[in-house]
Amino acid sequence: WDETHFGKMGSYYINRTFFFDVHPPLGKMLIGLAGYLSGYDGTFPFQKPGDRYEQHNYVGMRGVRLYRLVSSCSALLCFSVQMLELSKSLPAALLTAFLLIFDTGCITLSQYILLDPILMFFLMGAVLSMVKCNSCADRPFSASWWFWMSLTGVSLAGAMGVKFVGLFVVLLVGLNTMHDLWDLLGNLSLSLVMFGKHLLARVLCLILLPVALYTAVFAVHFTVLNKSGPGDGFFSSAFQSQLIGNNLHNISVPE
Repeated sequence: WDETHFGKMGSYYINRTFFFDVHPPLGKMLIGLAGYLSGYDGTFPFQKPGDRYEQHNYVGMRGVRLYRLVSSCSALLCFSVQMLELSKSLPAALLTAFLLIFDTGCITLSQYILLDPILMFFLMGAVLSMVKCNSCADRPFSASWWFWMSLTGVSLAGAMGVKFVGLFVVLLVGLNTMHDLWDLLGNLSLSLVMFGKHLLARVLCLILLPVALYTAVFAVHFTVLNKSGPGDGFFSSAFQSQLIGNNLHNISVPE
């Protein structure tokens, strides 16, 4: 059923038809993009689970261009976290990646049009970036330090932009950041000015950057979906007047 639901959402993006859904738009936008790049024209109705795709080019949406790629990258990120930063053990890293690659749940999820593989990619990216940033603690404000902290913020925006359960990795990064700042505050050799710079850098990369990217995703969402669709009724008359094909399109709506 979920593939039917999210496949239909991807078709809405290809057809630029407005809809309403409980999840943030990034994952569904990527599904639509994968379908568009692989030649899918957005005409399959996705009425009920089990319907045959027949001549419709669904392969790109289901796996080849997006899901298998992000699933493979998730395993690679998992290996990198274990090997490069946490255990420092090649056998442990190989075992972790092996368990993820051959996990039945992950294999199943990667075969269908679902948000979970994309979410896992951003979750693992956020954890890896956070751990790599921690490893640069002895080189604050260096290029690598800024890169990994910024990439952490980008990954947080991606995780929240796919599903709201991405909030848990935001909580993880937040607790890690609070721990770092507490240690810095207790460092008597560090001036308050320098501590303020550390605090400002984290606000910039881990709060303002993710919020800006998360907002930008919605800006793209509302720009692409400019035609009337099944989600019109959830929004105001003023908003409906901006949708092509709506009965209120281009009428003057008093404040």
